[in-house]
Amino acid sequence: MLRLFTAVLLACTLSACSSGTATADGDSIAVAMQFPPRSAYAFDADDGALLMTLGVAETLTTVDAQAQPAPSLATAWEQTSDPKTWRFTLRPGVTFHDGTPLTPQSVVTALSYITSVSAPPRAVRDIGLTVTADGDDAVLISTSQPDPVLPLRMSSGNLGILAPSAYAAGQQPSVLRTATGPYILASVAGADSAVLERNDAYWGTKAGASTVTVRYVTDPQSRALALQSGDVQFAEGLPHAATAQVESAGGTVTAYPAARTVELLLNQSAAPFADSRVRQAVTAAIDRNVLAAKVLEGAATPASDLFGSAVPWGATTAPQASDPATAKRLLAEAGHGPSSPLTVRLWTFPNRPEMPVLATAIQAMLAEVGITVEVTVGDYSAQEPKILAGEFDMFLNSRSYLSDFADAASVLTSDYTCKGSYNIDHFCSAEFDAAIAGLSGTGDVTARQKVFAQAAAMLTEQAVGVMIVHPNNTAGTRGVTGFTPDPLGVRPVLPQLQPAG
Repeated sequence: MLRLFTAVLLACTLSACSSGTATADGDSIAVAMQFPPRSAYAFDADDGALLMTLGVAETLTTVDAQAQPAPSLATAWEQTSDPKTWRFTLRPGVTFHDGTPLTPQSVVTALSYITSVSAPPRAVRDIGLTVTADGDDAVLISTSQPDPVLPLRMSSGNLGILAPSAYAAGQQPSVLRTATGPYILASVAGADSAVLERNDAYWGTKAGASTVTVRYVTDPQSRALALQSGDVQFAEGLPHAATAQVESAGGTVTAYPAARTVELLLNQSAAPFADSRVRQAVTAAIDRNVLAAKVLEGAATPASDLFGSAVPWGATTAPQASDPATAKRLLAEAGHGPSSPLTVRLWTFPNRPEMPVLATAIQAMLAEVGITVEVTVGDYSAQEPKILAGEFDMFLNSRSYLSDFADAASVLTSDYTCKGSYNIDHFCSAEFDAAIAGLSGTGDVTARQKVFAQAAAMLTEQAVGVMIVHPNNTAGTRGVTGFTPDPLGVRPVLPQLQPAG
């Protein structure tokens, strides 16, 4: 009851407890966003992705529904005779929010800044990226080694292009009225809120509302209450349990796939999970369909491999049901049974509320086949050093499988190759490494996606951890139309919203 009262109080504070009408104020709307800016909208602090979601900043490329690169501020691109250099042709007639035109030199200024910061975004880190103007309508972008996916890389939200006026020497770029998107960032109030104004000079389809008040509300129940009362017309990241209350108030809740997997990681560098039979037994004992449908009440889909339906190459078939008999047989073959019971430690963290719930359910499922699980829910930052050092048994993690742009090579390399920096499973396979290494020379996006699917199948076949569920994203609307889910999370959300009526 105290938590509900606090959530109501916060929602009322944000809106002064309005009368509850769900209609927008004329041509203006208010929205509740899940994640506030991390560092005053700094591109090198991942806030560029937020500015892209808001419809403020734009990149040279975007991606289509098949995760193929698509035009944005650049209309075309081609690899030059030098395989380390690509030529990007800029869209004509684009102006920044300060009224200055988009030119090759403005792109040079923007991308040169982001590559020069002390910690460049992951999308361009350690690739030796340089940019030069090429005539009046294009730029040449080079890397130290041939980069077959540079056009896809340029869709990263951290690579938004701002007007030259944004880049004062020695200072963080100013994002107020300096971008190119359908919305102008007119004002900000720290990490609490921001005001967007429609860009009537936008080169593409105009935004649906003249003004958007953006409120950053970190508590999910408070977002749901604000939408239910009509204080906002759009809210992202609604708790599954709030669906009925929002719909009873006349709102609509949309659930759609997220490019994320909850995975049970098994330490292969030590007993008992160095034995593939024990890993296979754990996989057979866990009913992922039940975890998704019953334990999480449909707020996720069961995972049959690393990738889910959020991406074109993801598996869409449901995993097999649990098979306790097979699990017990495999454990017996590995030397574990009533006379030599197996006890293991399972660690997870509370930051995502579904994690402790899933850990408890997995504990019960493994107990049915004779595995005693000691669950510890603790601070991730304290757990990580021991996990990376291999000083654990099982770790329940939640991991986005797209890193910065719609390509899985980065996650597959860091998480599953022998020298991967985040290889928690301590899995090492020369065959797997060779398959991933081949991506460095593969530019065809469809061919790359085929390798991603094959890599996921290899992980499943070798019981490299257990992919548990793929959580769903949710968004709610009340008093607006036009919301279109984007499972890839790279296309702007707010410009498509139209005030109802």
